[in-house]
Amino acid sequence: MSEGLFDEGLFGATDEEKAERIAANAPLAVRMRPAALDEVLGQDHLLGPGAPLRRLVEGATPASVMLYGPPGTGKTTLATLVSRATGRRFVALSALSAGVKEVRAVIDEARRRLVRSGEATVLFIDEVHRFSKTQQDALLGAVEDRIVLLVAATTENPFFSVVSPLLSRSLVLQLKSLTDDDVRAVIRRAVSDARGLGDSVVVEPDAEDHLVRLAGGDARRSLTALEAAADSAVASNSGVITLELLESTVDKAAVRYDRDGDQHYDVTSAFIKSIRGSDVDAALHYLARMIEAGEDPRFIARRLVIHASEDIGMADPTALQTCVAAAQAVQLIGLPECTLNLAQATIHLATAPKSNAVTTAIGAAISDVRKGAIGAVPPHLRDGHYAGAAKLGHAQGYRYPHDVPEGVLTQQYAPDDLVGRDYYEPTGRGAERAVAERLPRLRRVIRGE
Repeated sequence: MSEGLFDEGLFGATDEEKAERIAANAPLAVRMRPAALDEVLGQDHLLGPGAPLRRLVEGATPASVMLYGPPGTGKTTLATLVSRATGRRFVALSALSAGVKEVRAVIDEARRRLVRSGEATVLFIDEVHRFSKTQQDALLGAVEDRIVLLVAATTENPFFSVVSPLLSRSLVLQLKSLTDDDVRAVIRRAVSDARGLGDSVVVEPDAEDHLVRLAGGDARRSLTALEAAADSAVASNSGVITLELLESTVDKAAVRYDRDGDQHYDVTSAFIKSIRGSDVDAALHYLARMIEAGEDPRFIARRLVIHASEDIGMADPTALQTCVAAAQAVQLIGLPECTLNLAQATIHLATAPKSNAVTTAIGAAISDVRKGAIGAVPPHLRDGHYAGAAKLGHAQGYRYPHDVPEGVLTQQYAPDDLVGRDYYEPTGRGAERAVAERLPRLRRVIRGE
């Protein structure tokens, strides 16, 4: 007999009493998991009246679903609510530890229960993207025949990580990161609710702000930090969670950064200007500040992609490729791992040769267009792929550059009013140096000079 049965008087206790005592010792994030649909925060786009997820939770639409979203957004909670609302048996597997054998055992038991008593099963698979193709294929028959109602959760884009047949049999629902207001509501509920801290501690405003920043849209992260700080506050007999106590407890300094205020714009500006100035160390500092403050990594990735063309451009054409790859990695991987991808892109841009020639070129062209310097497209460049084009003189006399050995020939491309207008002026820095040497020769040939 297990010694655990004698621990804290559990021997002889009823199953309900054992469950209550075990639940009381569960982490705060587990204890505060929403018990009803109305307690779920941050997913209004999926939980509004008539929305697919609400209909599923309320038992109106028996369909398998793929819940796709960042950590701490409520995927496990929603799966549990589905099983409760529909009165189905709930079985949870983790793709980290379960294999084909475990999946088939659950399906076999679900089939027996369905035949014997009519009881259906909700099968929740966490991190389904970690399942191999063979493991995912093992689910297909049971999902299609509704032997199980599959609720799968993934932090990665399922269109990249889940086999197509399984996707086609499931509703794909994307959950969003919680907003700061959502996280703040979660924290306050945990402080006051009897399931949580039951008003045993007081959280000072700046400490609460820091908990919100630490979360980065992940409710679980904020509750884990809150629980650690609450334990320290109670142990010190103060019952007050200050910013200093919180910092010492979670071992992460408060970052003075307001994502909606001046600090957001100041730090972002300093980040871009440090890259433009080729100060890689300062750029990494500001990147770290943004990440530690809970800035959306997608925002950082967008700024890097823009900067790759704005201030590097043709001086290093691979910079844009690096930044686009980093932006894709942010979508596929998420925090914290995508920090490495953002750092690599930042280092690439900061150390690359600089050129704003792309920016000035398109700026000058747009300025001319806005001033009315447009002009008619030369007839020989117009579309000739329709009946009657030849009668109009369209596409007549066009010279095909690949017909000559050099691949470039004399021909008018610009409207009459803009012949000879130069927009792009390459610098002599980096890879753009070769373009600067070649471009004058191209212009002379094209213009017949």
